[in-house]
Amino acid sequence: MTSPLSSAPSSPESPASSADRWSPRLWGTLLVLCAAMFLDALDVSMVGVALPSIGSELGLSTSTLQWVVSGYILGYGGLLLLGGRAADLLGRRRVFLIALGVFALASLLGGLVDSGPLLIASRFIKGLSAAFTAPAGLSIITTTFAEGPVRNRALSIYTTCAATGFSMGLVLSGLLTEASWRLTMLLPAPIAVIALLLGLKLIPHSAKEENRGGYDIPGAVTGTLSMLLLVFTVVQAPEAGWGSARTLLSFLAVAVLLTVFVRVEQRSASPLIRLGVLRSGSQVRAQLGAMTFFGSYVSFQFLATLYLQSLLGWSALSMALAFLPAGALVALSSTKVGSIVDRFGTPRLIAVGFTFMVIGYALFLRINLDPVYAAVILPTMLLIGAACALVFPSLNIQATNGVDDDEQGMVSGLLNTSVEVGGAIFLAVVTAVVTANAPEGASPQAVLDSFRPGLVVVTAIAVAGLLITLTGLRPRRRSESVVVAGSTTAEAEVPQPALLD
Repeated sequence: MTSPLSSAPSSPESPASSADRWSPRLWGTLLVLCAAMFLDALDVSMVGVALPSIGSELGLSTSTLQWVVSGYILGYGGLLLLGGRAADLLGRRRVFLIALGVFALASLLGGLVDSGPLLIASRFIKGLSAAFTAPAGLSIITTTFAEGPVRNRALSIYTTCAATGFSMGLVLSGLLTEASWRLTMLLPAPIAVIALLLGLKLIPHSAKEENRGGYDIPGAVTGTLSMLLLVFTVVQAPEAGWGSARTLLSFLAVAVLLTVFVRVEQRSASPLIRLGVLRSGSQVRAQLGAMTFFGSYVSFQFLATLYLQSLLGWSALSMALAFLPAGALVALSSTKVGSIVDRFGTPRLIAVGFTFMVIGYALFLRINLDPVYAAVILPTMLLIGAACALVFPSLNIQATNGVDDDEQGMVSGLLNTSVEVGGAIFLAVVTAVVTANAPEGASPQAVLDSFRPGLVVVTAIAVAGLLITLTGLRPRRRSESVVVAGSTTAEAEVPQPALLD
């Protein structure tokens, strides 16, 4: 398949199809895309640690303060489907660079504002811009690097930047917040500007999809509204009450909008999401795996943060350093995961990663009010780091393999939507479980006991992800005759992967 980003068709000698020799420009392109992914993760983790300082300086109530985080989630999760398809239809390079510029401006605005509503607005705009940079960046990689070992290597490096950015964000925010929370908002701006300038020079021009069926305006409207309302409803449900009339009516409206969206997509000549991609079992497992993977992790991080900071009284920096081994393990493995995927296939690695995650969460149930870090917390962090190193790149590879270039943005948007919606839904569920078991004014031990049901739910979510992944495995065949590449007569007996994908 020829990449629309290449100036010439890919060939065995071209940098985009060689796993051993990439041109400086190709490395530069990957670096710019990695920088954007790094910034997205960095921004999310830094803001979480800075919230207490923000609330104190701007005089924000707890209910208002949570929208500093929720505003970003709303813009990001609600517009990912539109962002992914826009990259296919309008040109991936154009969409990526424009959105990156908006991200830089919103970062600058967020660090200068003096009111809560303006800060929340800047966060929403940043989430909106990330909803376009994330799928556009991923689709640039999948259309620039040939499917197989070369793409697996690129994706393993790319996805590692998310975990690295998140881990560094925790540490940096602990340091920067000591001076001013505004620095946590401003830091991404100059990095985004540098990435934008380099991207203008390095990222090749992409071909837009020939769109004879016109633009799917009804699909864009109903799809965006349904995702915005779903994320909003889930974020607000713990506060409004899961059984309240407001929440139930909102979920009903989401169901109606999604039904209309599906009907529109079935009849559209140029759909926002071609529903046929979901006939692939591999694709469905990738999407569900992304939901359970990120949903369990973000819920665990929420509980672990409460445990370390609120219950044990650790500083933000100490908590960040506690999480650091997981991020360091992911960063150190970034260049190795691609070759491991080539050898064992994505379903096996995802299954092993989910197994690590389940064990890590189960071990964390041993926490007490006087934990020994090396014996109680560190093993969980290392297992989670190993899980992230295996699962996240593998999910991206599995979701994008076998997809035509003109639908890579669509699939990338769908995968990122699964990640974001899974995180929002499962975090809300775990929060509700913990809140229901935490009596007001409880003793430290009672608070700790209220965390355990939440950790059990987190573990159960990871188990569900593991079971979904296991449906993609099958018994190994002994051998199968295949024609050796480049020969018209020779045949060889080669072992076949024990996978459906």
